Amino acid sequence: MAASHLLVCVILCTSYYLAHGGDGNGFVTVPTWLFEPQEVCSDSRVNIEPSRAAVSVPLVHRHGPCASSHNSDDTPSLTERLGRSRARANYIRSRASMGTVTTQADDTNVTIPAHLGGSVDSLEYVVTVGLGTPSVSQTLLIDTGSDLSWLQCAPCNSTACYPQKDPLFDPSKSSTYALIPCNTDACRNLTANDHGNGCTTGGGGAQCRFSIEYGDGSHTRGVYSEEALTLTSGVTVKDFRFGCARDQDGSNNKYDGLLGLGGAPESLVSQTSSVYGGAFSYCLPARNNEAGFLTLGGARPSANDTSGFVFAPMRVEVGTFYMVNLTGISVSGKRLDIPPAVFAKSIGTVIDSGTVITYLPKTVNSVLRTAFRSAMSAYPLLPPNSNEDLDTCYNFTGLSDVTVPTVALTFDGGVTMDLDVPNGILLDGCLAFQESGPDEFPAILGNVNQRKFEVLYDVDHGKVGFRAGAC
Repeated sequence: MAASHLLVCVILCTSYYLAHGGDGNGFVTVPTWLFEPQEVCSDSRVNIEPSRAAVSVPLVHRHGPCASSHNSDDTPSLTERLGRSRARANYIRSRASMGTVTTQADDTNVTIPAHLGGSVDSLEYVVTVGLGTPSVSQTLLIDTGSDLSWLQCAPCNSTACYPQKDPLFDPSKSSTYALIPCNTDACRNLTANDHGNGCTTGGGGAQCRFSIEYGDGSHTRGVYSEEALTLTSGVTVKDFRFGCARDQDGSNNKYDGLLGLGGAPESLVSQTSSVYGGAFSYCLPARNNEAGFLTLGGARPSANDTSGFVFAPMRVEVGTFYMVNLTGISVSGKRLDIPPAVFAKSIGTVIDSGTVITYLPKTVNSVLRTAFRSAMSAYPLLPPNSNEDLDTCYNFTGLSDVTVPTVALTFDGGVTMDLDVPNGILLDGCLAFQESGPDEFPAILGNVNQRKFEVLYDVDHGKVGFRAGAC
């Protein structure tokens, strides 16, 4: 591998200083404005230390309050978005118990910005990258639970493609676009991983088709293609394989496509492993007016800089899903009385950037909910919402601050995540945990709990790292 590190950072991590009040015994007092979405852009920035080959470019959320095109009208309700997340969680649970996969590691890295995608009708996270030659900006969801990347392509009419804020990517205007023929290893691998959709004749030969069916019932179909993917200025992935989609059905809208970060060969992580080693990390910002980052090649700012991380054993299931073993939960600094045998019944916990809230097996969730409600007994408990995704909700109207109990998750090896207060624990005033099903079911660590942590996936060494306060 190259001796020098390739570090390219495009990051706007917003940080603020908050004087935490409380009694020092596992509670934190926070202002209630932290629970509300922001319509004003934060102008604070994280300083990027200069290093060899480092590039820093200021970017903001494509459709957030820092962008002139920001428009909060016609946004789906929280209930609608959680419904989609619930369907996704059901799909992941149905698949996350088979097989393993490994990839190689390296020490070079590249960093691009990641932003909360609430303004693109999603509580997932998005990055803005460039595609084609000349490069055209595209806003894509990042998804550790998917492998094949795709985006909507022209020509595609309004009945076949959903509305998006950016213009459709037009392959005919790029000098580096190419269709992938059917009789190739890339097409055969696509079929082997259940994304193939036969062949179509056109453009001088048989073209490889793809099809993806998602857990919420939506699908995307089109032709398997290669193109230049620009991660940031001066850093381009040549011949990046992705799906050029011209047939969509489902609830997707406004974002341009999806960037797959799973463990299978089709993912961005696997395709760039010869350069970036197959390791990657991200930091998901807590609020919609802040930004985080996605790093290929390890931790930011350097793959060798793992200071501040705690590491837990990790495995990859079904070639896609990254899993750890949850062994304990604490509320207000006190370990909950859950026998180890209860945790051992579950096949593990999927770390997923695309699922919103965290899903826990029945017994574990019940004990957590009881302890949290007891710690929040000073505030009136609201009835569950209509679809019962969130069943521990509070009305903080009229209050200037709220005292919230801390919550910590412990994994194999005694590794503990002290979740951010309040945005890593509460979503819209509700505890961001829900029951996944019987104790034998896998848990899913959703993106709310991951907020403000740099999560480092080191598949080659079989571990995942967590570093608090990274964005």
